[in-house]
Amino acid sequence: MKLPSHARVSRLLPLFVLTAPTWAQSWQRVSGVGPFQADVQLLLTDGTVLVHNVSSRDWHKLTPNMIGDYVHGTWTTIARMPLGYEPLYFASAVLADGRLIVEGGEYNSGNAVWTKKGAVYDPLLNLWVSQPAPAGLNNIGDAQCAVLPDGRFFIANALDSRSAVLDPATLTWSAFGTGKACSHNEENWTLLADGTVLTIDTHLALQTERFLPSLGTWISAGSTPQSLVDAGSTEIGPAVLRPDGTVFATGGTGHTAIYTPPAVLTDPGTWTAGPDFPLLSGQQLGIADGPACLLPSGNVLCAASPDVFQRPTRFFEFDGTSLIPVPGTPRSAGISSYQGNMLMLPTGQVLFTDHSNDIQVYTPAGGPDDAWRPTITTYPSEIAPGKTYVLAGTQFNGLSQGSMYGDDSANATNYPLVRLTSDSTAQVRYARTFGHSTMAVATGALPTSTNFTVPSGLAPDTYALEVVTNGIASFPVQVRYSIRHLANPGAPTSAPPRGL
Repeated sequence: MKLPSHARVSRLLPLFVLTAPTWAQSWQRVSGVGPFQADVQLLLTDGTVLVHNVSSRDWHKLTPNMIGDYVHGTWTTIARMPLGYEPLYFASAVLADGRLIVEGGEYNSGNAVWTKKGAVYDPLLNLWVSQPAPAGLNNIGDAQCAVLPDGRFFIANALDSRSAVLDPATLTWSAFGTGKACSHNEENWTLLADGTVLTIDTHLALQTERFLPSLGTWISAGSTPQSLVDAGSTEIGPAVLRPDGTVFATGGTGHTAIYTPPAVLTDPGTWTAGPDFPLLSGQQLGIADGPACLLPSGNVLCAASPDVFQRPTRFFEFDGTSLIPVPGTPRSAGISSYQGNMLMLPTGQVLFTDHSNDIQVYTPAGGPDDAWRPTITTYPSEIAPGKTYVLAGTQFNGLSQGSMYGDDSANATNYPLVRLTSDSTAQVRYARTFGHSTMAVATGALPTSTNFTVPSGLAPDTYALEVVTNGIASFPVQVRYSIRHLANPGAPTSAPPRGL
């Protein structure tokens, strides 16, 4: 348990690629931030970002500017959460229909109560609706959560071994999950390519488990070579699925570990030791709660600090072998890792908050392997404002959940966005996506699809259309603006060969 923060080369490529020689591995402050304390950020399917104000009902929306730049975007406020719900350290996710769900809170209105309150936000209506907790689960608190491949929202009861699943269509809960070896308290969850969920047990030394949704049960995932769990606080860090299929797991002890999932669903998989975080002035750096984010290059950006809830924070990129120090934010000397949250933006940059109004954007070096990109196979040849179309292709949900934390926070980005770039003006608009065919990760050659609605006010032009997931964009296809109102506007077109 922690105290509240107040107590404790083409124009079609993302903007940061154009400025990488100047800005690579550096931070820029987001302009226009008001006097609020930012914690969790979530990426909506229309390309906007919602940022929560610590221990309040308030969320602020960041809309990128006309060239798709979030650093110089525009801030607005949205509707407030239901009366009496002012959470801190909670479960949250963007659902396949584009709505945002928030459940629980270790604190509510500044009080440590492990609340079971919740709410669902509809961005089309700008409306929050209270969401009752699963029957019998009275301590959702800072619960673990994940959107399963079939779109259901899976959540733990923070203080015991029970869990439940939400059907987004009906917003009804069902008990789901048996066989958990210990309490979920302080654990992390990572969605794997086989659709299972990996966790590192915080109350059983070295042990790990995987949840098999197809069987509704937890099984052993083997043992870590060294403990990642701080013995005094049971705190642990994020565990991030990487493009090679392995999981980079961090913890409060300064050790890290690498998990290789099994070829057979019910086998445990294997663990090997990863690199240790270094000492800082004689103190061991680690992540006893804190953020990490998979970068487009395949590296993992993470924030570490000494001991438990101490300062300063140091930033590293894990490149598959080593932890490479990278520059910190202007406030990193005065914060602990637990205060940080990271969100992968569609530009391939990372939005970072630290419970203050100093919101920063990290521009990494390097780009993705072309094999990691989403691919578009079928798309409309013509589009019209306000009309809805279907896109089909592969890897629309990326290779990982992307943005991760230990427990206390969840803001995965493994869902497709649609970016439209004007051929004549280079202006950027995002089309709202919804109804994704899957919420899995690393789907490979399996067909995937999504719906997108063309934004109003789109100017007559031809547009480069890209699918973007976890900051990695597909190669673009060209679509034409149309004002025709046909029953089925924009006949489906096959995509040209990749790279054309």
